[in-house]
Amino acid sequence: MNDTTTAVTTTSPVFTVPEGSIVVGHDGSGDSDTALAVAFDFAGKLGVDIVVVRSWSIDTAPHGALYNHGYVSSFDEVTETVRKMLIADTAEIGSRHPEVALHHRAALAQPAQLLTQLAAPALMLVVGPRGLGGFAGLLLGSVSSQCVQLATCPVLVVPTPKDHPHADHPHADHP
Repeated sequence: MNDTTTAVTTTSPVFTVPEGSIVVGHDGSGDSDTALAVAFDFAGKLGVDIVVVRSWSIDTAPHGALYNHGYVSSFDEVTETVRKMLIADTAEIGSRHPEVALHHRAALAQPAQLLTQLAAPALMLVVGPRGLGGFAGLLLGSVSSQCVQLATCPVLVVPTPKDHPHADHPHADHP
């Protein structure tokens, strides 16, 4: 039996998204920054909110977030750490578009499943073509491909800019 249930343990309203907003997946990669910038352009022209989303797992939790100096963090605490990192990682891009309301969501979840569930009431879902998945991403399939297959709203996969250092290497990890 294949269990595809999304584990969400945070007490914040993770699964609330303003209807008609734009949902953006952001994993900290350069491609996700590009996707967010494109989403802001659309949101500014359309007058809609952006909900930027980051998922995490035991394997991808920030260093020191799960266990630090003998203290084991709760999933809610790790989720809040990830959300704070997401806020910091997107602040510069968001500051260029003060007219667009920006919401941040983080959860312990499989990325494509979380993104497509959150994007159900959205105008569209925006993702980059690849992120920080590396070899594991090759084995499991890319998040962007899964989003295209699973989403019930339009999905925009923003291509890597031609001047990006990894533009000629489609499976290279981003710093």
